[in-house]
Amino acid sequence: MKSKENSQKPRGIFLLPNLFTTAALFAAFYSIVAAMKGAFDVAAIAIFIAMVADSLDGRIARLTKTQSDFGAEYDSLSDMVAFGVAPALIVYKWSLHSLGKTGWLIAFIYTATTALRLARFNTKLGDTTNKRYFQGIPSPAAAAVIASLVWMGYDNMVDGEVVRIFIALMTLITGGLMVSSIPYHSFKEIDLKGRVPFMVGAIVVLIYVAISIDPPLIIFLISFGYVLSGIVLALWNLYQARR
Repeated sequence: MKSKENSQKPRGIFLLPNLFTTAALFAAFYSIVAAMKGAFDVAAIAIFIAMVADSLDGRIARLTKTQSDFGAEYDSLSDMVAFGVAPALIVYKWSLHSLGKTGWLIAFIYTATTALRLARFNTKLGDTTNKRYFQGIPSPAAAAVIASLVWMGYDNMVDGEVVRIFIALMTLITGGLMVSSIPYHSFKEIDLKGRVPFMVGAIVVLIYVAISIDPPLIIFLISFGYVLSGIVLALWNLYQARR
């Protein structure tokens, strides 16, 4: 018969993966602070730093076999701040505030759709039917569109109030895509440890060079291209189904 002490779940948390989750949360909070001070380029960069940290915590947890329910919940809460609250506040502070009540409602809609997207994703963690595609655009990709758009405008000294209608539409469309059923490639089948053709390495180098030349523009083009890829895939599937 097992003793009471042995039957209890082990206490404590795994430190290593949660350090990266905390780093992502810290970067997201710093992004909000920077936006409040009007440093929108710094705010956007902080969101991308949060994306890097968020992409590492899960991989490290799997490599070190330190996955836990606590880590999954903590990561989801961090994602909500980094890819929901922070982008919404940044785009509101830079542009949407000039729309008055409508502006902050649009920012709230984006935040709410991020929460719904994360909740739907968490409920399907055990679903292994199709890991190749996400249902709706992932929240980090949506945040990349908004953050790079603000960064690009701020870097080129564009007045956010002048382009407020365009920014409002982009915010609403990106938020809507998160809760849509449009399939987006997850790239989970890519083996990062395996061999790849030489041209793949050359393309990666070219991407790094392009980003270094004009980071906000290239990041926006990449993230917006990913947005369009899901729409094109959905239209193609619809066309095939009608045939």
